[in-house]
Amino acid sequence: MPCEGCTERDNRTLDATMEFLLLGFSELLRLRVLLFLTFLIVHLVTLAGNVMIFMAVVMEPSRPPMLFFLCQLSVIELCYTLVIVPKTLLSLIVVDGSTISFIGCAAQMHLFVALGGAECFLLVAMSYDRYVAICQPLRYVAVMSEGLCLRLAVACCLGAFAVALGLTVAVFRLPFCQSHRINHFFCDVPAVLHLACTRSYTPELPLLAACVLLLLLPFLLILTSYVCIAAALLRVTSSVGRGKAFSTCISHLTITLLHYGCATFMYIRPKSSYSPAQDKMVSLVYTNLTPLLYPLIYSLRNKVIRGVLRKMLRKKKIAQL
Repeated sequence: MPCEGCTERDNRTLDATMEFLLLGFSELLRLRVLLFLTFLIVHLVTLAGNVMIFMAVVMEPSRPPMLFFLCQLSVIELCYTLVIVPKTLLSLIVVDGSTISFIGCAAQMHLFVALGGAECFLLVAMSYDRYVAICQPLRYVAVMSEGLCLRLAVACCLGAFAVALGLTVAVFRLPFCQSHRINHFFCDVPAVLHLACTRSYTPELPLLAACVLLLLLPFLLILTSYVCIAAALLRVTSSVGRGKAFSTCISHLTITLLHYGCATFMYIRPKSSYSPAQDKMVSLVYTNLTPLLYPLIYSLRNKVIRGVLRKMLRKKKIAQL
């Protein structure tokens, strides 16, 4: 049964002029200034951290595969925050919410899903790198060649963008109700699906398929890699060697848990359990705090990154002197 006030032709014949209203944090009028300053500071620190890691990796002449993947991860996080945060800051400035066009909303959703999916696939590539380094150390250089790393990076991006395109087209082909008020600070998939003029579960099938391809399958591959790593570490007699090998995986494991934990809570659930207030709070963590934590986790845990950053700081001090 379509919802009352449904206009099936709206998003098919008027897509050039249709606009959505992003309500953002319109219910928190008294906290607008505080939220704006907090998001702005977090955004600038996130940009600075990811740019610093990117520059550190680029300036390193000998880049092992993990640094190559880390560089790609930083680029994804930079694009990820630039897709979401500027519109979020704008929604805090405009009292009644900010508008976004039909095409702009579709583009934002596509880029958000594509970049998040590319990160999921990239985490699989990084787990494979750790698997080869620990389980097949003698073949590591031969297996993780520069050509393979480049092919994996391209495959991560192309695969994620293809899945995101299919999901975005499926969502925006749905008939929307006359109320185009999105109770969110960006065009997230559950928030837009909530406006669909249908009470069946059919519109959720593309989201379910995307979750299987972007979340479930990559997570199973990562889990398989770490099961093999754990089995290999159990055969190591030296506790020191076991600890050193495991310490190289801690950063990747932490980021994997953060990324998949938030994404699973957000997207693997039925439409009936949609809660705008709860979704916005989780999305704040997902789109603002986790991109901030990633460069901190890797810069603190990765010896190569720490060494390159120290070199950069020394060169800067010498240049100032």
